[in-house]
Amino acid sequence: MTTTVTIIGAGLGGLVLARVLHVNGIPATVYEAESSPTARTQGGMLDIHEDNGQPAIEAAGLTDEFRDLVLEGRQAMRILDRDGTVLVDEPDDGTGGRPEVQRGELRQLLLDSLPAGTVRWGHKVSGVRALGGGRHEVSFADGTTAVTDLLVGADGAWSRVRPLLSDATPEYIGSSYVETYLLDSDTRHPATAKVVGGGSLMALAPGRGILAHREKGDTVHTYVALDASREWFAALDLTDPGAVATRVAQEFDGWAPDLIALITDSDTAPIHRPLFALPVELRWDRVPGVTLVGDAAHLAPPNGEGANLAMYDGAELGRAIAAHPGDVEAALGEYEQAMFPRSAEAASDGGRLHDLLFGEDTPHGLIAAFAEDRMP
Repeated sequence: MTTTVTIIGAGLGGLVLARVLHVNGIPATVYEAESSPTARTQGGMLDIHEDNGQPAIEAAGLTDEFRDLVLEGRQAMRILDRDGTVLVDEPDDGTGGRPEVQRGELRQLLLDSLPAGTVRWGHKVSGVRALGGGRHEVSFADGTTAVTDLLVGADGAWSRVRPLLSDATPEYIGSSYVETYLLDSDTRHPATAKVVGGGSLMALAPGRGILAHREKGDTVHTYVALDASREWFAALDLTDPGAVATRVAQEFDGWAPDLIALITDSDTAPIHRPLFALPVELRWDRVPGVTLVGDAAHLAPPNGEGANLAMYDGAELGRAIAAHPGDVEAALGEYEQAMFPRSAEAASDGGRLHDLLFGEDTPHGLIAAFAEDRMP
């Protein structure tokens, strides 16, 4: 195959695509805006699903290496009422199909699996334009350019490649997360660490919730979810971490002290994460020489599927390209026609999950849905 393949974004989807292409003898170049693999933290825990994330890793030929990253016991789950009453307490008995890994470690595994020089760091895209015949030119902030036969946008929510295909832009869904961390929690925050347990914890009420997960090294990573306008969050003084934590905690007045401590006792400054989504049924007409994977194509409310779908997109696109070495358009058409309904279904499920987590019937509606899923 003589087609040049350019991937924008060194997230999980773009890296799986590059790896699957490499396994099939097809070179690709990945351009990433960040200056290095360690330029920023790479998020928290990921549960890798057996119907999409794990097959993507298998397609990349990295199943054994992936298993070495799995953190045992992290599939344990607790659901608490706001007063701290334990409503659900499921241990990790080793039979679950969603093993947990650290996102950063999985990303590094993919990076290490690629030939040296595949990823070009410090290349922030400033523009893209069609040259005709399916070829595109990518311009970077440092003044350099790259011309390619096949351009793949794996560059997330605010993709610079998406405008070649669609004028859709992400919209705020009315909810945000505030991230906090308790470090060395068993030693420094023992009461709260005990409440969280060995895996994940969800304490929920209409319009708000505390979602915590035990990561490596006794770190407890918490997402404080709150339905509020962007203006409400904009009024927070993010330069004053204590004031932010205090103001957010006020929205959880009356909750159990050990749950509130996940907000107020953070060992790091709170991080505001506004949540955006693309239209659920987003599609586009086939445009020669360009496509999207992951959040660039189907950003949805958090539902545990985002990283898994991005990796699956990358794997499926890589396999389609390998299966049609002389016909890139056939590969892109095949990939997109399967990706559109798959991502729409996942986005719809994400909306339903958000309602279960933070709707008027939470947490009991969520518990009932879990019970129904487990019925034979």
